[in-house]
Amino acid sequence: MRLGIIGFMALIAAYVASLLIYVDSGMGHPHQVNERQPGGNATTVTVDIEDIRSNNSVLATNISVVPSPALLDPVTHKLKEDLSVEVTSVVTPSKRSWSKGAVPDVWPVSLILSGEVADWPFDEYRSKPVTIEVERGASDTPEPATVIFVDRLLGWTVDMSSSGPAAPGPYQVELSRTMSTVAFGFVIVFVYLALGGLGLVVAVQTWRNKRKFQPPMTTWYAAMLFAVMPLRNALPDSPPFGSWIDISVVLWAIVVLVISMMIYILCWWRHLAPEPAELAASAKTPR
Repeated sequence: MRLGIIGFMALIAAYVASLLIYVDSGMGHPHQVNERQPGGNATTVTVDIEDIRSNNSVLATNISVVPSPALLDPVTHKLKEDLSVEVTSVVTPSKRSWSKGAVPDVWPVSLILSGEVADWPFDEYRSKPVTIEVERGASDTPEPATVIFVDRLLGWTVDMSSSGPAAPGPYQVELSRTMSTVAFGFVIVFVYLALGGLGLVVAVQTWRNKRKFQPPMTTWYAAMLFAVMPLRNALPDSPPFGSWIDISVVLWAIVVLVISMMIYILCWWRHLAPEPAELAASAKTPR
């Protein structure tokens, strides 16, 4: 009874700890990364960090522009002159232009990331220096702008570094996994170890005649084998096949489960073998 109470309290403590870690990680709510505040008389460029793609080598963002009041018609709220925004250190050169009378829209931009995906779940990534330049008019006159980065990623901590709090750039995005994501990955690893260990213990104990053979248990082994790959796909960001978790955990979980199933089938062969009297009776039965 005491052991059950201790186990129940440990389960409650683990649940509360997981919630605290999730809350400390920001709960996935969008928030501004850099400390710059939009100026009332300056053009504002907002970079929404949305997703990581292509094995964490590309950072998908959406860029929106709010022109300064001096660039807008007070009646129509449309541009009084041409406006363009150029972003560097991206996958493909990106420059967006709007002509006089237009309203700036949102457009996607992909940033290049560098990092080691093999270090999962402790992998960290960094973008190349990103510069954002705003120009106005037909002569491309530089326009002062405030650049804001907004973190909309789930399961990642986003930090910013720039040449200084008052400098116009360049900016560098740094990403690392939140503690809740790392903990979730290790829980899946623990499940793999539990599947292989439990399967082997049941098979060995049955082989040693410590427990009776139960034919339905063979389907239990099959269910555990079929659960291996869905669990692999449930890992955060599903690291590429061939990473350390495949070699050291997933592969050996499969091997141990298959060996356990073979042992259990041998138990079936041994425990359910016909008695000698039954064999003799079946031999005497005319066909």
